[in-house]
Amino acid sequence: MALPEAKQSATEARIAALDLPSGAGWAKAARESALARVVAMGLPDRRDEYWKFTRPDTLVQPVAPEAALFDPHETPIFDTLDRLRIVFVDGVFDPEASDDLTLEGVAIEPLADATQADIHWARDLYGVLETRGQDPVARTLAALNTAAAPDGIVLHVTGKVSKPVNLIYHHKSKTSDAMLHHLVKLDPDASLTLLETGPGAARLNTVTEVDVADRAAFHHVRVQGRDHERRAVTHLFSRLGEESAFKSFTVTVNGMLTRNECVIELTGDDAVAHVAGAAMGDGDFQHDDTVFVTHDAERCESRQVFKKVLRNGATGVFQGKILVKAGAQKTDGYQISQSLLLDGDSQFLAKPELEIYADDVVCSHGSTSGAIDEEALFYLRARGVPHEIATDLLTLAFLAEAVEEVEDEALREEVVGHLTGWLERRRG
Repeated sequence: MALPEAKQSATEARIAALDLPSGAGWAKAARESALARVVAMGLPDRRDEYWKFTRPDTLVQPVAPEAALFDPHETPIFDTLDRLRIVFVDGVFDPEASDDLTLEGVAIEPLADATQADIHWARDLYGVLETRGQDPVARTLAALNTAAAPDGIVLHVTGKVSKPVNLIYHHKSKTSDAMLHHLVKLDPDASLTLLETGPGAARLNTVTEVDVADRAAFHHVRVQGRDHERRAVTHLFSRLGEESAFKSFTVTVNGMLTRNECVIELTGDDAVAHVAGAAMGDGDFQHDDTVFVTHDAERCESRQVFKKVLRNGATGVFQGKILVKAGAQKTDGYQISQSLLLDGDSQFLAKPELEIYADDVVCSHGSTSGAIDEEALFYLRARGVPHEIATDLLTLAFLAEAVEEVEDEALREEVVGHLTGWLERRRG
């Protein structure tokens, strides 16, 4: 079916502005296939079902809107932890600022190098999970990334990696328009913790494809930078094998527009997938979590926990779906999305979904939106706690269920400290 004229024109204009990267034959074929999907699907607009709550205009226009540089004047999160640092500046790998890409249990190299090799394991993963994630919902910005991302990082995890790998994104240009594509392949029984920190660029589009083999474990913690004018769309695609584990948590503070998409397939029996997020913002802040979890094996568990704190006219969006295919018996699926509205101008828009084709399952979903608990606030005030501090304490308590999804205690404490610091700064 032909695309509407406006969508076709917007898609053609965006493609014309791209500088498509070169690469080996397999990389060229994958990118050409992705570009064909973009042309066929068209870039998103407000008429698309999964974009009706979030305006994609600035994410699809040919030139990125300018974003003022922001210096937080604070120690970067996770800076006190022992980790391997991989730095990108406005979407370009910076080897001088990065650590040596050598770590026992994992092979690491830039995507730009991997795509030049005629024979490379990345050939069997690049664009594969992204393509699978296009059905039943079109994710054209992810396909655009597969077609045009010039760089990223590829990780082949062969053992239990002793310390986290930290992807650090710096924003140094007001007009930077970055695309990054990461690949993570975990062999059976392997494990890895991946950290992502920083704003990345004025406009950022990332795709991360994670293939988790049998009994492997992937832990992911992402802290999106506090740039006030940042615009970002991120995509996380994952496929889970038997008895494997996938856990991802994202904390977002500030930003003009952030959309985080997560698409997970549980294809092996007894797999576990948790995805969670905590977001805080005000004013023009718009934050969208869109999640699609497919159960296609027996005795699997999935958990979605998302909390948003909104004020001064901020907007929060949650779109989450659990699909249980026929034969996926003993599925345990849980989904909760909640917002804390600190004034009457902010809004939270939620679209939770369940689609179940098996008869022996336990699945639940819920969504709530409300203000600060006045009784709890009165209790704290009556014991001498100032109003603003009491509000912040209740805000942290509200976010706690999502933050507790961070399995590592040291990482969890860093996240809590980050949120606490933001609240303190907002008090002036």
